[in-house]
Amino acid sequence: MSNNSYDARGNKDASLGKDPTRAVGGAIETQKTKHAPTKGVAGEPYLIGDAMSGGYGQGPDILHDCTIAVNEGEIAVIVGPNGAGKSTAMKAVFGMLNVRQGAVRLGGEDITNLTPQARVAKGMAFVPQTSNIFTSMSVEENLEMGGFLRRDDLQGTIEQIYDLFPILKEKRNQAAGELSGGQRQQVAVGRALMTQPKVLMLDEPTAGVSPIVMDELFDRIIEVARTGISILMVEQNARQALEIADKGYVLVQGANRFTDTGQALLNDPEVRKSFLGG
Repeated sequence: MSNNSYDARGNKDASLGKDPTRAVGGAIETQKTKHAPTKGVAGEPYLIGDAMSGGYGQGPDILHDCTIAVNEGEIAVIVGPNGAGKSTAMKAVFGMLNVRQGAVRLGGEDITNLTPQARVAKGMAFVPQTSNIFTSMSVEENLEMGGFLRRDDLQGTIEQIYDLFPILKEKRNQAAGELSGGQRQQVAVGRALMTQPKVLMLDEPTAGVSPIVMDELFDRIIEVARTGISILMVEQNARQALEIADKGYVLVQGANRFTDTGQALLNDPEVRKSFLGG
């Protein structure tokens, strides 16, 4: 698996982001300009769930003054024990539960009160852990469904996703429900990328897959980040996830326990002992 730090990832190519691909004379021409800089809060990360407290419906708070953030083109990983509120924190950032205190900002814009659908239109994409593909549809039909908000030609982006996940091109006409667990996850990630997001949010992307498939998925996630897309990821395989992370968040009972670079958390004796198995 690639253990490259962010600095070693090379030049960022925004070809999977909001800068669209265009078919010119039958060939795909990819614009490689990074997203234009946003004028948000000075020094603030591109996406931030800031001091969030809240829970589901009228239930008790699950998050307690929890802050999660990611910069453009970086990978942020949320780890912690079972029941720590990891997926809840991500869902709060995506607008799937009530944030009673705190705020969510994207590029400096307060999006706390926007619906998940409105956040997709703003450039956010979310891949849930389960039920994240249309099993009866073909691989290519799944990708086409991912472009439902777009009014331009989808084929250039589909070809880019096939370049990222070559096995999907091979199985493009096969029902997605017939694929292996790892291949289904590739379809789910590919479908999310069809919206040309600025932020890709992944909830347990390696759940239930083999170590070899996990390594491959993490390598592809690094490739996506290279394009300038921000990655916010919840992951149970904490050690492996922190190896590719620019920023890591360790949550315990819905609150921040440790926040640092992925490498610093891997090297922290208390983090290793309490959360990484020594």
